[in-house]
Parts: sequence; structure tokens; C-alpha cells
Amino acid sequence: MRVTTKGQVTIPKEIRDRLGIEAGSEVDFVERADGAVELVRGTEPDMRAKALDRSLEDWFRRIEGTGDSNLTADDIMTMTRDRDVRDNH
Repeated sequence: MRVTTKGQVTIPKEIRDRLGIEAGSEVDFVERADGAVELVRGTEPDMRAKALDRSLEDWFRRIEGTGDSNLTADDIMTMTRDRDVRDNH
């Protein structure tokens, strides 16, 4: 698909049919946590909120289990206490 100089793209007919998108339908684009963009039919706040919720769920699934489970809150406080936030060490 090619983007026009006006930033427009044509939604393929199969997708329009599947989502019930017709001329005059409202759609929105929601960026997911993984950088992908989701096309959502309708612009009602609940539609956008549901899409954002899915995005957050995707992100939580991707980071699950990546933390160091051996660190306690006291360990983290000790590691970060009195550090200059501009210090990259």
C-alpha cells in the first residue's frame, strides 16, 4: 500500500467488509506498545479505550518475567539512592 501526498491510504475491500466500514464510517488508528498500529472502527471513547487496553495487555505479556526477581524494594532503593538522574552509570 502506498501513502499519498495527503497521507491517505485505501483500506482493502476485504478489511472494510469484515469491519463493516462504509463510506462515511468513522475509524481511528491506535498505536500499540509494540509499535504496530491498529485500525479501529468508530471513534467512540470506549472503542479507543478497548484498543489501548489491548495494547497495554500486549506490552505486559511481552515484558512478563523479564525483571530481576531477586531484587527487593530495599535493594532498588540502595542502588538508586543519591544518584544523579543524569548519571548513566
